[in-house]
Amino acid sequence: MSTRADPVLPADDAARALARSLWQGAKTAALAFTDPATGAPMIARVGFGLAADGTGLTLVSDLAQHTRALRAEPRAALLLGEPGPKGDPLNSPRLSVAVTARFAVPEDRATLRASWLARHPKAKLYVDFADFHFVRFDVTEAFLNGGFGRAYRIAAEDLHG
Repeated sequence: MSTRADPVLPADDAARALARSLWQGAKTAALAFTDPATGAPMIARVGFGLAADGTGLTLVSDLAQHTRALRAEPRAALLLGEPGPKGDPLNSPRLSVAVTARFAVPEDRATLRASWLARHPKAKLYVDFADFHFVRFDVTEAFLNGGFGRAYRIAAEDLHG
């Protein structure tokens, strides 16, 4: 019996740069989470940004299913990257990131608010509603699909470099 080599490559400088650009440039993300009522996987589209320290960030409402889910089970995943305007959408780069969600403490709200509004100015309409909370995403591991035949494992520190 033959053993098949892992087709996923270790990150090189070009892969790290591409992963970092997806992480730093994303305004939205697909957020995968576990529904606490059923244990089933679910996905939501969320706003995405970065805190001043480079940590992933979103703003969530208590009305959202994913907010309750992240409080019950903070392990989640993000998918960043959008299909390009032409060609095969599966050849567009995308970054899958395993994360642990951490609800921000009130003392950090003003700083996070400023970071959020710099990227999402229209959020000024609702950012101060009482049911909205900032959630930080601590990266566990990441996987870059840079297009056909270009798959890389990305370390958490590579996203902040």
